[in-house]
Amino acid sequence: MTTTSAPTPATPSRTRRVIAITLVVIAALVVAFFVFASLYADWLWFDQLGFQSVLTTQWIARVVMFLVGFLGMAVPVWLSIQLAYRLRPVYARLSSQLDRYQEVVEPLRRLAMWGIPIFFGFFAGFAASAQWETTWLWFNGVKTDTTDPQFHLDTGFYMFALPFWTSLVGFLSAVLLVCLLVTALVSYLYGSVRIGQRELRISKSARIQLAVIAGLYLLVQGVSLWLDRYRTLVESGADGRITGPGYTGVNAIIPGQTILAFAAVIVAILFFITAIIGRWRYPLVATALLVVSAIVLGVGYPWVVNTFNVQPNRFSLEQDYYQRNVDMTKTAYGIDGLDKQDFEAVTDVEAGQLREDAGTTAQIRVMDPAIVSPTVRQLEQYRSYYQFADPLDVDRYDIDGTSQDTVVSVRELNLEQLGAANDWQNSAVVYTHGYGIVAAKGNDRTVDGNPVFLERGIPASGFLSNEEDFQPRVYFGEYSPTYSIVGGPKDSEPIELDYPSGQDDTSNETKTTFEGNGGPSLGNVFNRLIYALKFQAEQILFSDYVNEDSQILYDRSPLERVQKVAPYLTLDNDPYPSVVDGRIVWIVDGYTLSANYPYSSTVSLTSAISDSSNPAPRFALDDINYIRNSVKATVDAYDGKVTLYAWDDQDPVLKSWQKVYPSTVKPISDMSAELMSHVRYPTDLFKVQRTILGVYHVDDARSFYQSDNRWKTPNDPQADTQLQPPYYLTMQMPGQTAPTYSMFTSFIPSGEGRNVLMGYLAVDSNAGNEAGKKSSDYGKLRMLEISAKTTVPGPGQVQNNFDAQPEVSSFVNLLKQGDSNVLKGNLLTLPVGGGLLYVQPVFVQSSGATSFPSLQKVLVSFGNEVAFEDTLNEALDVLFGGDSGADAGDTDVPTDPNATPTPQPTPEPTPEPTTPTQPTSEYDQALQDANQALIDREAALQKGDWTAYGEADARLTAAIRTLIELGDQK
Repeated sequence: MTTTSAPTPATPSRTRRVIAITLVVIAALVVAFFVFASLYADWLWFDQLGFQSVLTTQWIARVVMFLVGFLGMAVPVWLSIQLAYRLRPVYARLSSQLDRYQEVVEPLRRLAMWGIPIFFGFFAGFAASAQWETTWLWFNGVKTDTTDPQFHLDTGFYMFALPFWTSLVGFLSAVLLVCLLVTALVSYLYGSVRIGQRELRISKSARIQLAVIAGLYLLVQGVSLWLDRYRTLVESGADGRITGPGYTGVNAIIPGQTILAFAAVIVAILFFITAIIGRWRYPLVATALLVVSAIVLGVGYPWVVNTFNVQPNRFSLEQDYYQRNVDMTKTAYGIDGLDKQDFEAVTDVEAGQLREDAGTTAQIRVMDPAIVSPTVRQLEQYRSYYQFADPLDVDRYDIDGTSQDTVVSVRELNLEQLGAANDWQNSAVVYTHGYGIVAAKGNDRTVDGNPVFLERGIPASGFLSNEEDFQPRVYFGEYSPTYSIVGGPKDSEPIELDYPSGQDDTSNETKTTFEGNGGPSLGNVFNRLIYALKFQAEQILFSDYVNEDSQILYDRSPLERVQKVAPYLTLDNDPYPSVVDGRIVWIVDGYTLSANYPYSSTVSLTSAISDSSNPAPRFALDDINYIRNSVKATVDAYDGKVTLYAWDDQDPVLKSWQKVYPSTVKPISDMSAELMSHVRYPTDLFKVQRTILGVYHVDDARSFYQSDNRWKTPNDPQADTQLQPPYYLTMQMPGQTAPTYSMFTSFIPSGEGRNVLMGYLAVDSNAGNEAGKKSSDYGKLRMLEISAKTTVPGPGQVQNNFDAQPEVSSFVNLLKQGDSNVLKGNLLTLPVGGGLLYVQPVFVQSSGATSFPSLQKVLVSFGNEVAFEDTLNEALDVLFGGDSGADAGDTDVPTDPNATPTPQPTPEPTPEPTTPTQPTSEYDQALQDANQALIDREAALQKGDWTAYGEADARLTAAIRTLIELGDQK
């Protein structure tokens, strides 16, 4: 018999191995270079802004925490595996099944003994690096000099220390659990733990290791239970009505947690004793008793106390705890200084009633920033590649010694309108910036119903651009391109489009070259390569338009820039542009938040801030119970410079972050007088405070407990599923000596069915005009509590009254016949004339493609009286007996002298007039005149002939009035 030997396995080709290793190395180098490119680009961006310390702090902190987490998990796990393996019994009798397990595991043992710790270490490292802010905030935490009413600890312990200790205990628990599991697994595989014949045998070495780890785990649980006592102060109480412990929490839950914490320590000591004497019975029995005690003390006893003691006597037992919640909530949200006064509103009207409120009526805003954006765009866009914010922003300027409320917006780029011309060259190096700011009076209108501009045009003209060294160019804005490449040698020909100065041909375009320091340099090939990779644009590397003086501008949104240099801030959703010291700057409000203020109720930022002007905000930290407007930030629209100012330098959260990021926030004393005159009380903070005040406008525990006077923000009459936004106006509240720039909102009863005013809230938003010093009244909250003796209709009810007026119905129906739209503006509520006045501008927009809204009418209401006129001034005079006693800002608007005044309406709505069945020739003529005026006005609008447009609009108004009169006669 012949035998054939088995073929020798072919050895892997050395060439293939070398190629494989080379490809792996190359792939690793490519990945590493891309990671490096991203990090280096970030470094260049932060370094150019002067905030490189922010980036290095984050890098160092993340690396340190990753190493701590990695070593904190990997070392104990590795040590547990090593001890369990090295102390295994040498001659252990193993079952056949364990023998097979060992045969499988043994070839991979060395890899597993190192791989398992590394695997868990990486997970722990990444988890720890995500908690670096918690750790750094604890290490740099400051005292608040305010103590909690239960344990009498500084509230800084709850805001800075408690989150850290809670995270640390959770991390240690995870480490010890993993160590316990791997120790048990290795001990079982190698015979230190044997299970069989209804008995469990554990070797001495395994017993010591398992008992010590179990004891350490229970010690950590004891610490966790001790910390849980403090966590009750920042968690919802047993009845869910307040944050913080009530009677049951203080007298049952907290004592129970104290007992369990000591019990866990005792059980841990029994495990340590077991490690020495080898008796498992005592710690196991103690562990079972600890579980039973946790059920009894953590669930059973609190239920008994709450059911048989608290519920029958809730207020008498929990009054003090409700008062704690009221007081601490007001402090946490900054509403503890609320100035409340009873307000007995009058509802009757008489001539001269507004004489003492002349300062307020002069600044009532009739230009709704949420409606007139298309109007500003049509009148001021000039080219399709420009755009304006929608809605517009609100600001105020001092003009000839008088404060003027304005609606404002900057003229920014809209590259999507370039169409086929939107190639790389145009989008990156030609169309690089917007131009100019538009400002219009908030309280005035032209004869055509358009805004009265104070600053407008290309090139810029107006009271702002008349200043010396005014810089109108906007390289950094809310709609800036993703990136632009700007700058060049002084003797080179400009290529950036500055602004068009003639017709559509390019021969009349004005060009410019960026001269600031706004972005990282592209002066060397390496930086070009970095940014070509970042933006995946090879043109950056090869284009001749990129030279040694080029800069790349990116991350240009004001919110994005401030968020990157101050990552600890939550930013207001409404940055706004102002002209400060000759520069267009964006002003951004920054908040410090916390969810760990003791006894303060929690609010959802999303639900509090969401309204018709901002329907879907998003926040990293949504549920909060502490907020401060701690930082005012500015972003220069020309060079993107970011400046942070410590607006609330007493805020403990800001103080702690300033220790983490030293020298990044400037003191308030560095703010110029002109900047101080433009900062304002932030919108989002006011929205949060009004949400809290809906419940916490009461002062005593009984009123809070009874919940018989809870309020809510009314829905926007123009969007009845969303809240009505607050609004800025220069107005004088009862108790003030002069009008001041403030923000306002109203309250109606909580629940359904009643739409009457219960409260009216204002906050002084004027910071003054003194360099480095806030006005003493800035941030003062004033609440008018409407007396129940007089019923004042709420916004929804007033809107219904407006819509039911026959003059309004006729006006709307006639315009619909001409295919025009009626747009009702913001419904403003003003405390004047001893009562509450409602004002609503009414805009008209034709259906043409190039049409835009124009202000045509103003609705006003006081008590049950309503007036509907061409101007606010006329409406107020009609409403208040022919002479209101004060002039509105649109006093000088020309009107048609031949038009018949609209009669004063009756207090009760009358049925809408219908067209007569047998119309007179006069009625037919008026209807024909109205239709012809609509046609003429639309034609004038298409041609841009504003003189003809105004003449046709006047004829339309006269025809409408004639129709109304004839309808009433019938």
